[in-house]
Amino acid sequence: MTILDVVALMSLGGVAGFINVLSAGGSMLTLPLLMFLGLPPQVANGTNRVAITLQSMTAVGGFLKGGHSNLGVSFRLAVPAILGSLLGAWVATWVSRETFEFVLVAAMIGASVFMILPQPTLDTRPLTPDRLGPVIYFAMFLIGLYGGFIQVGVGALFIVVLYRMLKIDLRQVNVLKVFIVLLYTLPALAIFAISDQVRWGMGLTLAIGNIVGAMAAVRVNMGQRGAQWIKWLTLIMVGAILVRLIWY
Repeated sequence: MTILDVVALMSLGGVAGFINVLSAGGSMLTLPLLMFLGLPPQVANGTNRVAITLQSMTAVGGFLKGGHSNLGVSFRLAVPAILGSLLGAWVATWVSRETFEFVLVAAMIGASVFMILPQPTLDTRPLTPDRLGPVIYFAMFLIGLYGGFIQVGVGALFIVVLYRMLKIDLRQVNVLKVFIVLLYTLPALAIFAISDQVRWGMGLTLAIGNIVGAMAAVRVNMGQRGAQWIKWLTLIMVGAILVRLIWY
């Protein structure tokens, strides 16, 4: 890695870590960056998991220290997500470069469209184990399957299931999201590592930025206006990345 590579990884990693904890879309920035720096798509996909894992550890620790947790429900939701992640990561290790790049572009476009759509204001309530059922568990399996495969925009899927379907507040959605992502990313990272699709130096450099961004995010109580600024700045960057991926 050159000095410019290190600066790019840490800088964009910081932005991505902040976005991932408070919303969704950080991997739409970091995964293409790793590819632009010369990693094959599958290796970039595996390497990105190093940063996701350490960022999630940081966020979970911060939320627990702040008294924000729902461990019983989190573990129940994480089990099907872990199973899905194992399958998704295994598939990701052997798909062709062309297939992966197609899925990446489609996922980035889909996540961008979701970010543009207005979030409905719902009457939220606490999440208890009795509110979980087969449909929710299957949805978590699918999220794990998708997250194990590519991770890009997975936060948007959590918002659909946890906020729109289960109607829990967005603060608690973020807490549950980072906890579940941590648990399903660990086995996924192991699969990528066993398949020699992780470059630890770049992954750890990116993780430094992600950790700093995550630490900032767990301390922020962002208003609606600030969240809108982050959303549109993210979409602008994603648009530029999509142009680069599609036409170059």
